[in-house]
Amino acid sequence: MPHPLTPALSPKGRGSDSFLHRLTWPLPALLTWAVAWAAFGGLHAIGAPPWLSLVSGTATGLLLSRGATTRWRRVFTGAGFPLSLAASGMAALPAWAWLLPLAALMALYPVRSWRDAPLFPTPTGALQGMALVAPLPAGALVLDAGCGLGAGLRELRRAYPQAELHGIEWSWPLRLACGWRCRFMRPPAIVERGDIWAADWRRYDMVYLFQRPESLPRAWAKAAAELAPGTWLASLEFEAAGHVPDAVHACPDGRRVWLYKAPLAGGSTVK
Repeated sequence: MPHPLTPALSPKGRGSDSFLHRLTWPLPALLTWAVAWAAFGGLHAIGAPPWLSLVSGTATGLLLSRGATTRWRRVFTGAGFPLSLAASGMAALPAWAWLLPLAALMALYPVRSWRDAPLFPTPTGALQGMALVAPLPAGALVLDAGCGLGAGLRELRRAYPQAELHGIEWSWPLRLACGWRCRFMRPPAIVERGDIWAADWRRYDMVYLFQRPESLPRAWAKAAAELAPGTWLASLEFEAAGHVPDAVHACPDGRRVWLYKAPLAGGSTVK
Protein backbone atom coordinates (compact mmCIF):
# COMPACT_ATOMS: atom_id res chain seq x y z
CA MET A 1 0.00 0.00 0.00
CA PRO A 2 1.51 3.40 -0.94
CA HIS A 3 2.30 5.97 1.71
CA PRO A 4 -0.69 8.33 2.16
CA LEU A 5 1.41 11.34 1.18
CA THR A 6 2.54 9.77 -2.11
CA PRO A 7 1.01 11.59 -5.12
CA ALA A 8 -1.30 9.34 -7.11
CA LEU A 9 -0.17 8.42 -10.60
CA SER A 10 -2.70 8.07 -13.36
CA PRO A 11 -2.34 5.18 -15.81
CA LYS A 12 -1.30 7.71 -18.45
CA GLY A 13 1.37 9.14 -16.15
CA ARG A 14 2.96 5.73 -15.61
CA GLY A 15 3.91 5.32 -19.25
CA SER A 16 3.96 2.16 -21.30
CA ASP A 17 5.68 -1.04 -20.32
CA SER A 18 6.88 -1.53 -23.91
CA PHE A 19 10.28 -3.00 -24.62
CA LEU A 20 11.47 0.30 -26.09
CA HIS A 21 10.81 2.30 -22.93
CA ARG A 22 12.24 -0.35 -20.63
CA LEU A 23 15.64 0.40 -22.19
CA THR A 24 18.06 2.69 -20.38
CA TRP A 25 17.41 6.36 -21.12
CA PRO A 26 18.25 8.04 -23.53
CA LEU A 27 18.31 4.93 -25.77
CA PRO A 28 14.51 5.09 -26.32
CA ALA A 29 14.82 8.65 -27.68
CA LEU A 30 17.78 7.80 -29.93
CA LEU A 31 16.05 4.70 -31.33
CA THR A 32 12.80 6.60 -31.87
CA TRP A 33 14.59 9.31 -33.84
CA ALA A 34 16.35 6.66 -35.94
CA VAL A 35 13.10 4.86 -36.75
CA ALA A 36 11.35 8.15 -37.61
CA TRP A 37 14.18 9.12 -39.95
CA ALA A 38 14.07 5.64 -41.50
CA ALA A 39 10.34 6.02 -42.18
CA PHE A 40 10.89 9.44 -43.72
CA GLY A 41 13.91 8.34 -45.77
CA GLY A 42 12.28 5.16 -47.00
CA LEU A 43 9.25 6.94 -48.44
CA HIS A 44 11.41 9.73 -49.81
CA ALA A 45 13.64 7.17 -51.58
CA ILE A 46 10.74 5.57 -53.44
CA GLY A 47 9.47 8.92 -54.65
CA ALA A 48 6.59 9.49 -52.23
CA PRO A 49 5.27 13.07 -51.96
CA PRO A 50 7.31 15.15 -49.49
CA TRP A 51 4.26 15.80 -47.33
CA LEU A 52 3.63 12.07 -46.97
CA SER A 53 7.25 11.40 -45.99
CA LEU A 54 7.08 14.22 -43.43
CA VAL A 55 3.80 13.02 -41.95
CA SER A 56 5.06 9.45 -41.79
CA GLY A 57 8.29 10.36 -39.96
CA THR A 58 6.54 12.70 -37.54
CA ALA A 59 3.71 10.26 -36.82
CA THR A 60 6.22 7.47 -36.21
CA GLY A 61 8.10 9.57 -33.67
CA LEU A 62 4.94 10.67 -31.89
CA LEU A 63 3.56 7.14 -31.78
CA LEU A 64 6.74 5.67 -30.31
CA SER A 65 7.07 8.52 -27.80
CA ARG A 66 3.69 7.76 -26.19
CA GLY A 67 5.16 5.06 -23.98
CA ALA A 68 7.75 7.35 -22.36
CA THR A 69 7.51 7.41 -18.58
CA THR A 70 7.39 11.19 -18.08
CA ARG A 71 5.89 14.15 -19.93
CA TRP A 72 9.26 15.70 -20.72
CA ARG A 73 10.58 12.45 -22.12
CA ARG A 74 7.52 12.22 -24.38
CA VAL A 75 8.11 15.78 -25.60
CA PHE A 76 11.85 15.25 -26.04
CA THR A 77 11.35 11.95 -27.90
CA GLY A 78 8.44 12.99 -30.10
CA ALA A 79 9.85 16.38 -31.13
CA GLY A 80 13.29 15.09 -32.12
CA PHE A 81 12.52 14.17 -35.73
CA PRO A 82 10.55 17.27 -36.85
CA LEU A 83 12.99 19.64 -35.15
CA SER A 84 16.03 17.99 -36.72
CA LEU A 85 14.32 17.90 -40.11
CA ALA A 86 13.44 21.60 -39.86
CA ALA A 87 16.96 22.52 -38.86
CA SER A 88 18.51 20.47 -41.65
CA GLY A 89 16.23 22.07 -44.21
CA MET A 90 16.95 25.61 -43.07
CA ALA A 91 20.69 25.15 -42.77
CA ALA A 92 21.17 22.72 -45.71
CA LEU A 93 23.47 20.62 -43.54
CA PRO A 94 25.23 17.52 -44.88
CA ALA A 95 24.15 14.19 -43.41
CA TRP A 96 27.32 13.81 -41.31
CA ALA A 97 26.56 17.07 -39.52
CA TRP A 98 24.02 15.23 -37.36
CA LEU A 99 26.90 13.43 -35.70
CA LEU A 100 27.78 16.73 -34.03
CA PRO A 101 24.57 16.98 -31.93
CA LEU A 102 24.97 13.30 -31.06
CA ALA A 103 28.53 13.94 -29.89
CA ALA A 104 27.32 16.91 -27.84
CA LEU A 105 24.59 14.74 -26.28
CA MET A 106 27.13 12.08 -25.38
CA ALA A 107 29.38 14.71 -23.76
CA LEU A 108 26.51 16.17 -21.73
CA TYR A 109 25.06 12.78 -20.85
CA PRO A 110 27.87 10.19 -20.92
CA VAL A 111 27.11 6.47 -21.06
CA ARG A 112 28.27 5.92 -17.49
CA SER A 113 25.44 8.11 -16.19
CA TRP A 114 22.61 6.66 -18.29
CA ARG A 115 21.22 4.75 -15.31
CA ASP A 116 20.99 7.99 -13.31
CA ALA A 117 18.61 10.89 -13.80
CA PRO A 118 18.77 13.09 -16.87
CA LEU A 119 19.04 16.85 -16.32
CA PHE A 120 16.30 17.48 -13.72
CA PRO A 121 16.72 21.05 -12.38
CA THR A 122 15.35 21.80 -8.93
CA PRO A 123 12.58 24.40 -9.37
CA THR A 124 13.17 27.89 -8.04
CA GLY A 125 11.86 28.23 -4.48
CA ALA A 126 11.26 24.48 -4.11
CA LEU A 127 13.31 24.12 -0.91
CA GLN A 128 12.18 27.33 0.79
CA GLY A 129 11.30 26.47 4.38
CA MET A 130 12.79 22.96 4.30
CA ALA A 131 15.10 23.84 7.20
CA LEU A 132 12.03 23.99 9.43
CA VAL A 133 11.35 20.26 8.98
CA ALA A 134 14.97 19.14 8.48
CA PRO A 135 17.16 21.52 10.54
CA LEU A 136 20.95 21.47 10.16
CA PRO A 137 23.60 23.04 12.37
CA ALA A 138 25.64 26.01 11.16
CA GLY A 139 28.53 24.81 9.03
CA ALA A 140 26.81 21.54 8.13
CA LEU A 141 28.12 19.72 5.06
CA VAL A 142 25.47 19.21 2.37
CA LEU A 143 26.00 17.22 -0.83
CA ASP A 144 23.97 17.60 -4.02
CA ALA A 145 24.61 14.20 -5.61
CA GLY A 146 24.30 14.76 -9.35
CA CYS A 147 24.21 18.56 -9.26
CA GLY A 148 23.73 19.16 -13.02
CA LEU A 149 23.76 22.88 -13.76
CA GLY A 150 23.56 23.86 -10.10
CA ALA A 151 19.86 24.62 -9.63
CA GLY A 152 19.71 22.34 -6.59
CA LEU A 153 22.79 23.93 -5.04
CA ARG A 154 21.32 27.39 -5.45
CA GLU A 155 18.11 26.32 -3.74
CA LEU A 156 20.04 24.55 -0.98
CA ARG A 157 21.96 27.79 -0.39
CA ARG A 158 18.66 29.63 0.08
CA ALA A 159 17.37 26.94 2.44
CA TYR A 160 20.62 26.55 4.43
CA PRO A 161 22.59 29.81 4.16
CA GLN A 162 25.15 28.73 6.79
CA ALA A 163 25.86 25.30 5.31
CA GLU A 164 28.95 24.25 3.35
CA LEU A 165 27.63 23.02 0.00
CA HIS A 166 29.27 20.41 -2.21
CA GLY A 167 28.17 19.18 -5.62
CA ILE A 168 29.23 16.13 -7.63
CA GLU A 169 28.53 15.76 -11.35
CA TRP A 170 29.90 13.16 -13.77
CA SER A 171 29.25 15.09 -17.02
CA TRP A 172 32.25 17.37 -17.50
CA PRO A 173 30.38 20.10 -19.47
CA LEU A 174 27.71 20.26 -16.77
CA ARG A 175 30.35 20.24 -14.04
CA LEU A 176 32.14 23.21 -15.65
CA ALA A 177 28.89 25.14 -16.10
CA CYS A 178 27.77 24.35 -12.55
CA GLY A 179 31.13 25.35 -11.07
CA TRP A 180 31.07 28.67 -12.91
CA ARG A 181 27.47 29.34 -11.91
CA CYS A 182 27.94 28.44 -8.25
CA ARG A 183 31.11 30.47 -7.75
CA PHE A 184 28.91 33.57 -7.46
CA MET A 185 26.97 32.22 -4.48
CA ARG A 186 27.92 33.52 -1.06
CA PRO A 187 29.57 31.46 0.21
CA PRO A 188 30.27 29.58 -3.06
CA ALA A 189 29.62 25.87 -3.45
CA ILE A 190 32.42 23.39 -4.06
CA VAL A 191 31.69 21.48 -7.29
CA GLU A 192 33.68 18.44 -8.39
CA ARG A 193 33.50 16.03 -11.29
CA GLY A 194 32.96 12.54 -9.99
CA ASP A 195 30.76 9.48 -9.67
CA ILE A 196 28.08 9.95 -7.03
CA TRP A 197 28.05 6.20 -6.38
CA ALA A 198 31.80 6.05 -5.76
CA ALA A 199 31.86 9.21 -3.63
CA ASP A 200 32.08 8.92 0.17
CA TRP A 201 28.82 10.12 1.75
CA ARG A 202 29.97 9.50 5.35
CA ARG A 203 31.05 13.06 6.13
CA TYR A 204 27.84 14.80 5.02
CA ASP A 205 25.01 16.00 7.22
CA MET A 206 22.60 15.83 4.29
CA VAL A 207 22.68 14.19 0.86
CA TYR A 208 20.21 15.77 -1.55
CA LEU A 209 18.97 13.90 -4.62
CA PHE A 210 16.72 14.60 -7.57
CA GLN A 211 17.07 11.19 -9.15
CA ARG A 212 14.81 8.91 -11.12
CA PRO A 213 12.72 6.33 -9.21
CA GLU A 214 14.75 3.45 -10.68
CA SER A 215 17.96 4.67 -9.01
CA LEU A 216 16.46 5.32 -5.57
CA PRO A 217 16.96 1.76 -4.26
CA ARG A 218 20.69 2.10 -5.03
CA ALA A 219 20.79 5.50 -3.34
CA TRP A 220 18.96 4.12 -0.30
CA ALA A 221 21.41 1.23 0.06
CA LYS A 222 24.40 3.57 -0.17
CA ALA A 223 22.89 6.04 2.31
CA ALA A 224 22.00 3.21 4.71
CA ALA A 225 25.59 1.99 4.62
CA GLU A 226 27.33 5.36 4.88
CA LEU A 227 25.25 8.11 6.49
CA ALA A 228 25.94 8.72 10.15
CA PRO A 229 23.10 8.71 12.70
CA GLY A 230 21.18 11.97 12.77
CA THR A 231 22.03 12.95 9.17
CA TRP A 232 19.54 13.26 6.32
CA LEU A 233 18.78 11.75 2.93
CA ALA A 234 16.56 14.15 0.95
CA SER A 235 14.81 13.11 -2.27
CA LEU A 236 12.88 15.63 -4.33
CA GLU A 237 9.63 14.37 -5.85
CA PHE A 238 10.31 10.63 -5.63
CA GLU A 239 9.73 8.64 -2.44
CA ALA A 240 11.92 5.70 -1.47
CA ALA A 241 9.48 2.84 -1.99
CA GLY A 242 8.73 0.81 1.11
CA HIS A 243 10.25 3.36 3.52
CA VAL A 244 8.31 5.84 5.65
CA PRO A 245 9.85 9.34 5.64
CA ASP A 246 10.80 11.04 8.90
CA ALA A 247 9.64 14.38 7.48
CA VAL A 248 8.08 15.72 4.30
CA HIS A 249 8.63 19.20 2.87
CA ALA A 250 5.85 20.51 0.62
CA CYS A 251 7.19 22.57 -2.28
CA PRO A 252 5.22 25.57 -3.58
CA ASP A 253 4.51 23.79 -6.91
CA GLY A 254 2.96 20.78 -5.18
CA ARG A 255 5.97 18.48 -5.24
CA ARG A 256 7.41 17.02 -2.07
CA VAL A 257 10.86 16.47 -0.65
CA TRP A 258 10.94 13.11 1.13
CA LEU A 259 13.31 13.32 4.11
CA TYR A 260 14.82 10.29 5.86
CA LYS A 261 16.98 10.49 8.98
CA ALA A 262 19.83 8.01 9.50
CA PRO A 263 20.26 5.34 10.61
CA LEU A 264 18.34 3.93 7.66
CA ALA A 265 17.17 0.33 7.39
CA GLY A 266 18.88 -1.88 4.85
CA GLY A 267 22.57 -1.25 5.42
CA SER A 268 25.23 -1.10 8.08
CA THR A 269 25.56 2.52 9.15
CA VAL A 270 29.12 3.82 9.09
CA LYS A 271 29.88 6.20 11.95
